[in-house]
Amino acid sequence: MTTDPLVVFTPSGKRGRFPAGTPVLTAARQLGVDLDSVCGGRGICSKCQITPSYGEFPKHGVSVADGALSEWNAVEQRYDDKRGLKPGRRLGCQAQIVSDVVIDVPPESQVHKQVIRKAASARAITMAPATRLYFIEVTEPDMQEPTGDLERLAQALKAQWEIDSVTADLSLMGKLQPALRKGKWQVTVALHKGHRDSAHRIIDIWPGLHEGGLYGLAIDLGSTTIAAHLTDLETGEVKASSGLMNPQIRFGEDLMSRVSYAMMNSGGDKEMTGAVRSALNDLTSAIADEAGIDAALIVETVFVCNPVMHHLLLGLDPVELGQAPFALATSDALELPASELELSTMNPRARVYVLPCIAGHVGADAAAVALSEEPGRSEDLVLVVDVGTNAEIVLGNTTRVLACSSPTGPAFEGAQISSGQRAAPGAIERVEIDPATKEPRFRVIGSDLWSDEPGFDKATAVTGITGICGSGIIEAVAEMRMAGLLDDSGLIGSAAQTGTARSVPEGRTHAYLLHDGSADGGPVITVTQGDIRAIQLAKSALYAGARLLMDEMGVDRVDRVVLAGAFGAHISTKHAMVLGMIPDCPLDKVTSAGNAAGTGARIALCNADARVEIERVVREITKVETAIEPKFQDHFVAANAIPHKTDPFPELAKVMTLPQVAFNTGGDGEHGGGRRRRRRA
Repeated sequence: MTTDPLVVFTPSGKRGRFPAGTPVLTAARQLGVDLDSVCGGRGICSKCQITPSYGEFPKHGVSVADGALSEWNAVEQRYDDKRGLKPGRRLGCQAQIVSDVVIDVPPESQVHKQVIRKAASARAITMAPATRLYFIEVTEPDMQEPTGDLERLAQALKAQWEIDSVTADLSLMGKLQPALRKGKWQVTVALHKGHRDSAHRIIDIWPGLHEGGLYGLAIDLGSTTIAAHLTDLETGEVKASSGLMNPQIRFGEDLMSRVSYAMMNSGGDKEMTGAVRSALNDLTSAIADEAGIDAALIVETVFVCNPVMHHLLLGLDPVELGQAPFALATSDALELPASELELSTMNPRARVYVLPCIAGHVGADAAAVALSEEPGRSEDLVLVVDVGTNAEIVLGNTTRVLACSSPTGPAFEGAQISSGQRAAPGAIERVEIDPATKEPRFRVIGSDLWSDEPGFDKATAVTGITGICGSGIIEAVAEMRMAGLLDDSGLIGSAAQTGTARSVPEGRTHAYLLHDGSADGGPVITVTQGDIRAIQLAKSALYAGARLLMDEMGVDRVDRVVLAGAFGAHISTKHAMVLGMIPDCPLDKVTSAGNAAGTGARIALCNADARVEIERVVREITKVETAIEPKFQDHFVAANAIPHKTDPFPELAKVMTLPQVAFNTGGDGEHGGGRRRRRRA
């Protein structure tokens, strides 16, 4: 009795016996091996490249002889002549099994490719997009058996790809017949399969084999900025990243001011919706141009955003979010046509997925952070803080995950700061102050030199020194505290109290002179008492939110802290700890995750299964509402001190001792502290 040849696939380890003459691609499909093919085995797309291995394989119990696969054929030769195959590679659709063989499926031939995202916690994203390309051959029309072109296309998809149900919008019908005839009844279709849908939806169609790619947008729609990542839906590669200021800022810098605008202005919500949708269209066009692709190839968009932005994007009135019980119109994830959101600069049949919101003040951006950072899988207790105008805070481990939102305001992003600006060339982003001389040095965006290094003036001649951005103001305030220019209450000392002429009078308070560019027509950049207060309010809200979650968890310490957000990526952990932005923690346990919300959006864009997962996770997260928690105000007031009025910071104390100064007692001119001496009797 003759035994069929044994085929072993690596790296999956799947194996099975198949009759001689079976194509490798067929064997792979029957075993469920992850081997790609767009053309359905016609030797056109080359996605199914494999590498046969020969010799003895004791681990697999297989001996592979030369000739285990059929001979190189004309189809493979044609492809090799035109585009080239790596040495030893074969096309799985052409190579047939002759005898026992071990077949390796290289990463580029796998559908679910592992893409390493160093900026997103160096984790792999498994590629399983909701929209994919399929090459098919459609039977020509026959007067004897009259059927429509769409019906025969659906039959071809069922026969060649085992896709049972297909739907198409009317807008596609005009492209269907010309594409079929131009392609001589061979076409490529882009099919979208939502994880809730029973049918595949035809997004687009091209004559012949389409190799122009498919793209999606992962968009983090923030209160202040909109960040977008144009992503290849086949490889997961980010082709371009871009962003712009949210035009809704003109209606109010923070979320509640926008809700108030909607309350006080009839049609105000629609005005804000129109502004952000217009900006999204502009951003789509710009990022497609930057990447050099046709914007019509953008077939999917995933959005993450806070609840107010969520409603304004969807065209929903956010008024209910401005008052208890902070009811969302819907908190579920949404799948809908991009056309419903008036997103007109991408494919006209593009689909949109919006991640679920967690609660009335805890949005889809927090859900995206949870998807990216996976606190529920952490053995140690991790605090994830997505720093922005509205901070998203998640605390959890394998036992429980909590989430809240805290209204930090725009100070961390350079707004409400006297010399503040967005992070752009010319903005001061790093600050150091010598504790002995009280003299500052700084770096600006666009140059790697410090201001006291040779060549700095030349390096910054084009951009100038224009202001101070969020990371710069945080470092400046923390450095002032470390240098004894600022006491723990946040008061700036006078020149007499601090021993430096850089402490300049400003009304009834003082300011610290960071840079004087007036001699060259540039700005005078100071850190004012008002700037200190704005930072205090922002950091106190952030810390109070974290403490509420810790109270709910019943802990006084966390094991590690992850700073997320594009801004979080540029914060010095030491300075954040000195300010008291975050709870005390070993400095080496404070890390940055970059734009974790944006990473979560990319994960959901690249993997439809991740959408199912985050919808499940969100239902299990405990929501803490800071707006109605009485203890929030207590934590907020105590956190006004720098770093904190009552909470100890033992880990910070291990690495530095903060000066014990106080400037609110009138002062006696001494440099060391300014405390008033009691007169002797």
